[in-house]
Amino acid sequence: MKTKILSLAALFMMGTLSVFAGNKTEKIKVKGNCGMCESRIEKTVKGIDGVSKADWNKDTKILEVTFDDAKTTSDKIEIAVAKVGHDTPHHKADDKVYEKLPACCHYDRTAEKSEESHEGHMH
Repeated sequence: MKTKILSLAALFMMGTLSVFAGNKTEKIKVKGNCGMCESRIEKTVKGIDGVSKADWNKDTKILEVTFDDAKTTSDKIEIAVAKVGHDTPHHKADDKVYEKLPACCHYDRTAEKSEESHEGHMH
């Protein structure tokens, strides 16, 4: 009887471990401003097959997302976020989609200063 219970417990433990085996957590920079942005970003990401958790912080502009890497990738997540109007490191939102966002959601889209700038140094 003990052997059957131990075998059943071992099978249960292995099954539980295999469920979490493909889970991956990543942090992705996502541009946005407010609570509406947070709601839009999180709803979009949570709607992707394989995503189990999405939390965007409006102060740090960081999306922390947990997903099954057998079902989706961080690139697919960035593409989905860009499609609803929010720039990510690898995908820029379409200008028309960005312009349709509420005014409070219009974040700064200016390009960061180029590393190739020759200001402040001599050759």
